[in-house]
Amino acid sequence: METKRMIFVILISVLLSLSLPVRTDYVRPQPRKTLHFPWKSKHPSLPHQVHISLAGENHMRISWITDDNSAPSIVEYGTLPGQYTFSSSGETTSYNYLFYSSGKIHHTVIGPLEHDTIYFYRCGGQGPEFQLKTPPGQFPVTFAIAGDLGQTGWTKSTLDHIDQCKYDVHLLPGDLSYADCMQHLWDNFGELVQPLASARPWMVTQGNHEKEKIPFFTDAFESYNARWKMPFEESESTSNLYYSFEVAGVHVIMLGSYTDYDELSDQYSWLKADLSKVDRKKTPWLVVLFHVPWYNSNHAHQGEGDGMMAAMEPLLYAAGVDLVFAGHVHAYERSKRVNKGKSDPCGTVHITIGDGGNREGLAQKYIHPTPEWSMFREASFGHGELKIVNSTHAFWSWHRNDDDEPVRSDQVWITSLISSGCLAEKAYESSKILVSP
Repeated sequence: METKRMIFVILISVLLSLSLPVRTDYVRPQPRKTLHFPWKSKHPSLPHQVHISLAGENHMRISWITDDNSAPSIVEYGTLPGQYTFSSSGETTSYNYLFYSSGKIHHTVIGPLEHDTIYFYRCGGQGPEFQLKTPPGQFPVTFAIAGDLGQTGWTKSTLDHIDQCKYDVHLLPGDLSYADCMQHLWDNFGELVQPLASARPWMVTQGNHEKEKIPFFTDAFESYNARWKMPFEESESTSNLYYSFEVAGVHVIMLGSYTDYDELSDQYSWLKADLSKVDRKKTPWLVVLFHVPWYNSNHAHQGEGDGMMAAMEPLLYAAGVDLVFAGHVHAYERSKRVNKGKSDPCGTVHITIGDGGNREGLAQKYIHPTPEWSMFREASFGHGELKIVNSTHAFWSWHRNDDDEPVRSDQVWITSLISSGCLAEKAYESSKILVSP
């Protein structure tokens, strides 16, 4: 009887695996519930939801929240525990959302800082000591990448796996907290990510779940913009929804899928100007992030990125963008180098990585047959690691959350476009597109 039961279980497992749309050798774990955070009493002046982000050359922005509106926006820091030889003062903001009040949100920029150095810091003149590590000033540099995080058991698994890798900067292509107008979930998310986000810079862009617009009552992205201030002013942008920054030898551009992107928009003009200023001798790698994928062979969200792609892909192609990361689709997919909907050796590698652990579950239905440009696709939760080794080569790996073990399921060496001769080939086209008024 036991033998028959075992045979039945094995048979069902095989049939289930055969029914999966892409990978027939892997049975996905079940969805996990949303995390619950018990209320904890804390002193109103103590900092919480601490996270850091890059803020211009050799500077870092420290962000946190206090319940006490009179708490100072000061950060004391130094290279030894408990010995703060420097201090900086910053700015504050707050917002009301229907019956919710955010508390005092602090943003303080510290620096100049040394590269690849551990700093110890304290927010508001009291409370616990945190420590951060600044990114290196030259190659190699490693990025951890995961989008559509949310606050589920799989989110916790993803964050635990990211914490195990030796990375310098976290990139998040939209959909952070999945608060969806429930503002206390923003607070929960801030507490959830604080252990990682207070130690390494988190560079984020917005997704559809950050909109939270209620007509006649609240503006779009009000909570996101107040809590997650990015270096848009430092990169000459007029909006927190799109900006750029540089780390080691990489120029990273964060774009907004949910703000205007046509040729008459401010974002388009800013992108064109930003790309024209990129010095590929200083930053030989060019990476772009936004939320809605342009190359997507999943049934989920088909065609949603077509408008932005039509407007902006010519700019990215002319500039020689090496890699694009997107989220939105709750699955993983990596393309060949592509342009205009087909393979192009001088195009961009597009990676969809909206698989951080969100509560909506995985997007498991793919289009068949597989498009010729799609190299690898799988509906599983996980994260990616991009290690840029030098000016010519980078190693990309995607790590599936497999029963709480980070399993490397896709990996590839990527050669930069600047080393391939592609940029020289399209120099004339680039000058016409990026320099023309």
